[in-house]
Amino acid sequence: MSQALPPAPDRQRIPADPHEPPAGRRARHWQPSPLLRASALLHGGALLLTVLRPHWWPWTLGAVIANHLQLTALGLWPRSSALGSNWTRLPAAAAARGEIAITLDDGPDPEVTPRVLAILAEHRVRATFFCIGERALRHAACVRDCIQAGHAIENHSYRHEHNFSLLGPMRLRREIARAQDVLAQISGTAPRFFRAPAGLRSPLLDPVLQRQGLQLTSWTRRGFDTVSSDATSVLARLSRNLRAGDILLLHDGHAARSPSGTPVVLEVLPRLIEAIAQHSLRPVTLREALQ
Repeated sequence: MSQALPPAPDRQRIPADPHEPPAGRRARHWQPSPLLRASALLHGGALLLTVLRPHWWPWTLGAVIANHLQLTALGLWPRSSALGSNWTRLPAAAAARGEIAITLDDGPDPEVTPRVLAILAEHRVRATFFCIGERALRHAACVRDCIQAGHAIENHSYRHEHNFSLLGPMRLRREIARAQDVLAQISGTAPRFFRAPAGLRSPLLDPVLQRQGLQLTSWTRRGFDTVSSDATSVLARLSRNLRAGDILLLHDGHAARSPSGTPVVLEVLPRLIEAIAQHSLRPVTLREALQ
């Protein structure tokens, strides 16, 4: 059954400086995760041991290489929190309220996004759109339509580069800050959440996000709707063991096409919303989950 939408959250002011974190989201002093602290100690210890016992260098080098492989593997695991804070579920208070989040990546798309908005409006449901900065520049009207309908616009990088997890700190800062600035200027709302392209990242990402006051967000489960043309299997992945606090991932950009030529997200979304309603859950934006 459709439900009335609650009032939209207040908008934040647009930062005058793209490197300034959004209002209400102060830049945080970076606190490395326990794993990164241990990695730093390992590197320091390996260096000291190599100086004191030069003939042990194969062992110290092997330990450093093993540590780097471990960090790389964790960066390839989108739902890992070992490299820094990462939302894979909504906060406990939101889950206790029976809330769930539908998120859509890689837009806006001038063909798909308006049709997604129509489905959400029909069911009176709000969602979170993780937008690519350069696509938002090309299709700014889609972004404004999302905001006008009460949805949230968040940061999905500026170019959505496939080598995002390999970028150095300066390029990471530029990529994220540029998207932050573009999305704030178009929507009038400074993003508060960030999702890495494909969920892949490196240990360098967390300090950049903390400087911007952004919260890294992955997902509880995703439908793989950019590669699967079977709406039924996509829906099954998203709705299996559905429960309060879940963060669900779909795509309004780069959406796969069903055999009929329809973007899969358009076939999945109405059925997913119905499944959510059957579980007596309420879809909210990530921002609303913070209330």
